[in-house]
Amino acid sequence: SQRRAKRRAFLLVLPLLAFILITFVVPIGQMLQRSFYNDGFSANMPQISQWFAENPRGTDPDEAAWTALANDLQVSAEARTIGVVGTRINYDVPGTRSLFTSTGRKVRRGIEPPYDQALLEMDEDWGSSTLWAAMRDASTPYTGNFYLASLDRTRADDGSIQQVEERQRVYVMLFMRTFWLSLLITGLTFVLGFPVAHLLATLPMRKSNLLMILVLLPFWTSLLVRTTSWMVLLQQQGVINDILVWLGVIGGSGRLQMIYNQTGTIIAMTHILLPFMILPLYSVMRTINPSYVRAARSLGATSWTAFRRIYFPQTLPGLGAGALLVFILAVGYYITPALVGGSSGQLISNMIAMHMTDTLNWSCLLYTSDAADERSSV
Repeated sequence: SQRRAKRRAFLLVLPLLAFILITFVVPIGQMLQRSFYNDGFSANMPQISQWFAENPRGTDPDEAAWTALANDLQVSAEARTIGVVGTRINYDVPGTRSLFTSTGRKVRRGIEPPYDQALLEMDEDWGSSTLWAAMRDASTPYTGNFYLASLDRTRADDGSIQQVEERQRVYVMLFMRTFWLSLLITGLTFVLGFPVAHLLATLPMRKSNLLMILVLLPFWTSLLVRTTSWMVLLQQQGVINDILVWLGVIGGSGRLQMIYNQTGTIIAMTHILLPFMILPLYSVMRTINPSYVRAARSLGATSWTAFRRIYFPQTLPGLGAGALLVFILAVGYYITPALVGGSSGQLISNMIAMHMTDTLNWSCLLYTSDAADERSSV
């Protein structure tokens, strides 16, 4: 009978499980696969990929290598996959997509040996050791270069790992900024939300319900509307600056810059994520028996000691749940930093969105100064 009950319960949740697998797990798995698997070069350039497999790193390209490269370029150009090949190499060597596409148009009309001279006459960049090292790395569909790029690292011509140029080191900075701001926002929501949750748990039911409505009221408003409202409040000609000028706290020429920077991101995200800290804390505080604190006070404990050793430890489950919820949401937040963050308040989610919608580089987080040139060539 228990087995039948378990099977019945499993069949009841089976549609939901299938829905989650199809719409959530499978797409994420496919995106994770693309982070280390890309056969754009190896599948369309088989002859030169075979030459790389047979010759160790450091081997100079010989006549067989140039012949294999020329044949692959011609076949790929005729099959109209030369753009895919160039895009794959462009991830590692910026600006090379146009090299492949322009050469593909030329070799489609025919190419005569010696192939090394013919290709170098078309474009001298074919003799670059950096280009040949990138083609060697791309000759296998499995690569770790995308993960290296997300850590501001790259492979040198000899295969060693080194940092990219200083002007291209953006991702480690973005990761550190994202985690730092997420931790700060989590701490601010705790400081602001703990007293509110305590009031909700200790006030009479009538007043507590009224306060709960105020806590839940932001959920009835669109996230975009709330973020836009903060833009109106925080801008230099906004409500807050106008009030400070009217009160004489600041002068008309000394208005505060509270938007399009990290300050705007912190203020707006703290307000938006505050209910996600209050509600878990309230759910735990509601179950704490107030007689525990009264007993501690009757035994000689001060108010601070009773709070620190009796009350606060019992709220840790709610604090943990709220902190985890706020931190996870803050790490992946996109709309608010995009609208009020400016250049210094952008998080890693904004860079991911840029690569997903602008550069179309879904495989890695690779920043290049030639991104505009790549998009124009596409």
